[in-house]
Amino acid sequence: MLTLTFSFVHAQFHVNLFGGFANYFGDLQSKAYTTQQSHGAVGAGLQYDLTSHISILGNATYGVIGASDAYSSEADLRARNLSFQSRIYEGNLLLEYNLFDLNEHRFTPYAFGGIAIYHFNPYTYDSLGRKAYLKGLSTEGEGLAAYPDRKPYNLFQLAIPFGGGVKFRVSDRVVLAYEIGLRKLFTDYLDDVSSTYVDQTILLNARGPEAVEMAYRGNEVKGSGSSAYPAAGTIRGNPGHKDWYYTSGIRVSIDLDTKSLSAHRRNRGVYDCPTRVY
Repeated sequence: MLTLTFSFVHAQFHVNLFGGFANYFGDLQSKAYTTQQSHGAVGAGLQYDLTSHISILGNATYGVIGASDAYSSEADLRARNLSFQSRIYEGNLLLEYNLFDLNEHRFTPYAFGGIAIYHFNPYTYDSLGRKAYLKGLSTEGEGLAAYPDRKPYNLFQLAIPFGGGVKFRVSDRVVLAYEIGLRKLFTDYLDDVSSTYVDQTILLNARGPEAVEMAYRGNEVKGSGSSAYPAAGTIRGNPGHKDWYYTSGIRVSIDLDTKSLSAHRRNRGVYDCPTRVY
């Protein structure tokens, strides 16, 4: 007698909603993780359960990041007086792993990773409060003939998102989670700051007085002791480290399955159909 057992895991769709904050780590924010100078972030997406532990997620997120030297604890950075903000629009595809089966447990730690494409466009405000988008100003000589090694940066970029958190089941159809998601980037211009100051005259002739004003803002600091534009080659940022951005907040996951959820979970999401073959 041969007994064959067929089993399958009931695949489920969920809609995910996210709300929290966004921040970044780079030349204007030296702390690897902090809520200082954070801004809001929201997101929504769909989740498909491959098994009771592994899911595929597709999400769209929106957030605002920004930072200012004015909040730095270092005097030389406060004297630099640079600042930026940027809206972040991101689409991602993630693979997520739950340590415990939420059909059997009320909570579980989880981790995720994947790939993302995002759009950014750094801007700041001049001394009169007028918004200035920084990419077109070539504040570090990007795209200028005098600096052929400094290529213009793309506003659409790839990123590697990864992170984790803890989930809590609050009902048959709703799961709450707190998560932190990091984004490894491949640009150092998220904040429009990367390497050194370029020649003032070259920048002025190529991009105009606004570019010079946004490239060096130390003369706006009262009592700074110097209003002179730095010599070409003076350190402005740190090109040895790429920028990062990250989100943190609450995710609400709502089950879209139309079948009897309680029946599925009483059976722990697994159905066995034994068939005897003589």
